[in-house]
Amino acid sequence: MARFNMSKKKKIDVTAMGELLIDFTQNGISPAGNPLLEANPGGAPCNVLAMLNNLGKKCSFIGKVGKDAFGDMLEDTLKGVGIDTTGLKRDEKVHTTLAFVHTAPDGDRSFSFYRNPGADMNLDETEIDKSLIENCRIFHFGSLSLTDEPCRSATVKALEIAKASGCLISFDPNLRESLWSSLSLAKEQIAWGLGKCDFLKISDNELEFMTGEKDFDEGVKILKDKYPGIKLLCVTAGGEGSYAYYGDLKVFEQGVKVKNVIETTGAGDTFCGCVLNYILENGIDDLTEEDLHKMLKTANSAAGVIIQRKGALKVMPKKNEIATI
Repeated sequence: MARFNMSKKKKIDVTAMGELLIDFTQNGISPAGNPLLEANPGGAPCNVLAMLNNLGKKCSFIGKVGKDAFGDMLEDTLKGVGIDTTGLKRDEKVHTTLAFVHTAPDGDRSFSFYRNPGADMNLDETEIDKSLIENCRIFHFGSLSLTDEPCRSATVKALEIAKASGCLISFDPNLRESLWSSLSLAKEQIAWGLGKCDFLKISDNELEFMTGEKDFDEGVKILKDKYPGIKLLCVTAGGEGSYAYYGDLKVFEQGVKVKNVIETTGAGDTFCGCVLNYILENGIDDLTEEDLHKMLKTANSAAGVIIQRKGALKVMPKKNEIATI
């Protein structure tokens, strides 16, 4: 059995670690015919925390940005949305990571990163505030902090602290192929994360990347057999909807039909934040089929809101915008 210490006496609901960056998204055309770019605060772990904060949860972030104008903007943004920045470090020499978002007509997106290096990669294990992990109920991370050193060793150290403190561990692979020196290294490091987590949120393409299976049931079986510590596994399938695998249960909920998809940036993070909120309020043990349906409906509803907006971190859905809450 898992050894979670999710006591409500802990001062922090969720501490997340990883990248905090600027997403540049197109927002119009200049009179000269050039694309106008909007600087949106982003980074998957903080997007998740922003969603949780809107649902009334206390959140803290561990990461690093540059000591530059974008770093100032990001720190101010986190404070503005209510995320604790005690664990946010500033790099004197390396600039804040930038991502340029290329949006397709259907709202799907691809990324071009300016991160060679980026400040988030430079977080050192000695810079981790242990208390932010020891005093949280859930510790959440992704794979971007595993791409390079020293942030990889910092992530390993953070997980050691989280495990020792009885935190429930949440992992979102959030695969960005261009940020890895090789896809074999990406598989190796994501596999490490899979072996550490209790809750896994994984997209359809990431499931295929890690298992070679397009069939969700077959892919999930491979992961559950190889990583028996995963108690709850959610697969997101874009507009189709989402699946929850829990013990012998498999539950599916259709995605929300949206007429005007602006961009899908942050949809998975919004979904993840809502699932973590459900776990915080209901635990992860003895969930029923009804519980899983409600959890997915809520998460799908929130994802349907965010894809009608530009950006993510600053525009996460409010509680009253999400169905079934």
